[in-house]
Amino acid sequence: MDRVGSGEKHLEDCTVANALGTWVFSVAGALLAIPVGIKRKSFAPLVFFGTTGTMLDIIMGISQCEREHAERQMKLLEAQNLAANASIEGESLTDSFANVDK
Repeated sequence: MDRVGSGEKHLEDCTVANALGTWVFSVAGALLAIPVGIKRKSFAPLVFFGTTGTMLDIIMGISQCEREHAERQMKLLEAQNLAANASIEGESLTDSFANVDK
């Protein structure tokens, strides 16, 4: 149960770090909004492009985290499958040696 909780905690930390760590779309939105806002003499473009850029940054960060989390889960699943296959092969090998001794 601890592994599930720690996995969720890691995913949460990753999501927060990626959501706060990306700023490209926010800056691009603000840079696009400044000339448009000056031309229209309004703050509406700044609000629209600024919030849209921020939303894109957050969405990109979350999707990257979900990809990393899925890759990590696949690696864990593959490792568990390999361990299970190795133990099954070891048991069958032991059984075949036991039959030879008889």
